[in-house]
Amino acid sequence: MVDPSRAPGTQTLARGLRALQLVSTAADGLSVQEVAGALDVHRSIASRLLSTLADFHLVTRGGDGRYRTGTGLAALAAGIHATLRAAADPVLHELAAELGATVSLLVVEGGQAVALSVVEPPGGVYRLSFRTGSRHPLGRGSAGVALLAAQAPSPGEAASVTEARERGFAATFGEVEPGAYGVAVPLVVEGLPVACLNLITSRAEIAGHAAPALVAAAERLRAGLA
Repeated sequence: MVDPSRAPGTQTLARGLRALQLVSTAADGLSVQEVAGALDVHRSIASRLLSTLADFHLVTRGGDGRYRTGTGLAALAAGIHATLRAAADPVLHELAAELGATVSLLVVEGGQAVALSVVEPPGGVYRLSFRTGSRHPLGRGSAGVALLAAQAPSPGEAASVTEARERGFAATFGEVEPGAYGVAVPLVVEGLPVACLNLITSRAEIAGHAAPALVAAAERLRAGLA
């Protein structure tokens, strides 16, 4: 819900941005009525907001009447992702060297977790890794759980998501890669995509001690981006 104390123009902008955020994170798009309900506004107001966003190709209305992300959002997302990645890369390199494991930055894209950047530890030690651009469903693996935990609680959400939100990190084993431990910390910065810092390793002792370093790194990165 948008703060009613905002000036009218600012309130309209905030509602439009919130509508865009809602549509961009809905796997199957949203109807006008669903957006109106989420914003707590009349259907006509939601319709005008979505029509304006559609004029700029940020959302598009499908044949089923539901709004989904439009092509114009891709250009904005590319710039935002580049900013996030540039800020995160030095932190990822520090973490990889400190923890001796592969660390990565992932963001939400539709119903998936997508790797924006992946950094392996220095040296010739055996390590688990994956490619930038790799993706897997939200809710699976430490990154998928952490990305859901970064969002508002939802009815019927998995216990692992609720637990991760409460303790500040997610920890899983073998959910994406067989034999791999994962530890991930949500990264939420206003105006940027929901993201997380993620570690994967085959060594239980590394995973068992990684959370504090990941939490501290996320705090540093959040402060630098705020």
